[in-house]
Formats: sequence, C-alpha cells, structure tokens
Amino acid sequence: MTTDDHKSMNLAQFLKWAGAASTGGEAKLIIQDGLVTVNGETETRRGRKLVEGDSVIVQGKTYKVELD
Repeated sequence: MTTDDHKSMNLAQFLKWAGAASTGGEAKLIIQDGLVTVNGETETRRGRKLVEGDSVIVQGKTYKVELD
C-alpha cells in the first residue's frame, strides 16, 4: 500500500458492521430519518465515506471509526 491509499467504508456498511443496524434496509432508514451524525453533523447520505478517526453517533451511542 502506498502512502496515497486511504481506507474507507461507507456509512451504511459501517452501521451494519458496528451493530447499530441489523440490515442494510434498517441502516438506510436510520440514516434517512436523520438519526446519524458524523463528526458532529447530521448525515443523510448512506454512501458517505468514513475514514479512520471519524466519530459516528447513532441514537445516542458513539462509535469511533477504526479501519485496519
């Protein structure tokens, strides 16, 4: 991997991976309903790319993005 490569994950995938949503459909609804903030701002795009260190809050629970 070169230094220009960046790891990322889209928001809907992250919500499923973190256990904040059990399905992609549920993740979509949570995001569309404005229940998710990324780095302090409400996010309604399920394709939003998350990178290492981002902070995601879903219904009061905070998740820190850590990609290996």
